[in-house]
Amino acid sequence: MVTDTNPVIAAASNRRPRFAFLLQPEFPMNALIMATEALRIANQNSGQHLFEWIMISDSGDSVRASNGMWVAANHDLANFPRCDFLVVLEGNLPTQNISANVRGALRNAYRHGSMIIGVDTGAFAIAAAGLTGDREAVVHWEAVSSYLEHFPAAETKNQIYFIDRQLAFCAGGVATLDMMLDLIGRLRGASLAKEVANALIHTPREGTHPQRTDDDAIGETQPSLSHRIVALMEDNLDFPLSPKSLARHLGISVRTLERCCLRQFNQTPNQLYLRSRLQAARNLLFYEEREIKDVAYACGFSYPSVFTRAFTAQFGQSPRAFRQAFRETQITVRPEIARMSRNRLPGTGSTADEVGV
Repeated sequence: MVTDTNPVIAAASNRRPRFAFLLQPEFPMNALIMATEALRIANQNSGQHLFEWIMISDSGDSVRASNGMWVAANHDLANFPRCDFLVVLEGNLPTQNISANVRGALRNAYRHGSMIIGVDTGAFAIAAAGLTGDREAVVHWEAVSSYLEHFPAAETKNQIYFIDRQLAFCAGGVATLDMMLDLIGRLRGASLAKEVANALIHTPREGTHPQRTDDDAIGETQPSLSHRIVALMEDNLDFPLSPKSLARHLGISVRTLERCCLRQFNQTPNQLYLRSRLQAARNLLFYEEREIKDVAYACGFSYPSVFTRAFTAQFGQSPRAFRQAFRETQITVRPEIARMSRNRLPGTGSTADEVGV
């Protein structure tokens, strides 16, 4: 018998745990595969049906992943069976699809004792449902600034996953496998979790492992100066600080600041700051639907025209063109319906195929 201090895991270990994967439009396919393959291999290697899993969606229809593949759902949000773990798979559109049904389903599952797990940008839905409380969340690092814009009182943790009572958060990607191995180990023992990791040729990481390799200051007890510089810039995007102010906040001279930026990034402090602001703007354009001018102001550009010129110089296309390019690939209806709509001839009400063109 596996015992765990977490009440949800302790209860689930006494029966066959059920995982329900809530597929949101543009969800990350890699995270779904990592999670379900870990459960499948656990069943296969044990020779028992230890775990079961189902797919659910808001309406019960198939859902398009960020890589363009469609996955069928077993149930809709109104009729899915009770689960021990409800995994919210969010991706590139974290704020556009948090419907009242989604919020209600998360609250209901939480009220009935399920663990709610937010993967990638799944923390957006959990926070929107009012479940986060005073707990810190783990969000994919690219979406952290957007998450904090939507939930100003929230706090995030720079790590790959975090399990706390009835909530868990995961940064997505391969970190999903690390979290699943942790859960499998707690539910069915460390030996089985190790077998699954070996089958997938993976060395498990602790949940506290940082999300990005450049955040892993090996052998250092304090963040390096370069990390502190970038962090200070990222914390002050809307009202950029001057090099003198940056140096004062960091407790160093302007000359030390300049030398560090040139040595670590081959850029001046102003160039590095601009790059950080433009990268933040790119992430907001990717994850958000706010107007271009609002993105410009949020990233410290007083005039949208200045923002557009700087963005175009950095990324080779305007902010509007950048957003349009990937939005066109994020079709959230069935592909055959989208094709018919695109081919409908102006003024005829008919498609090209229907009139023999």
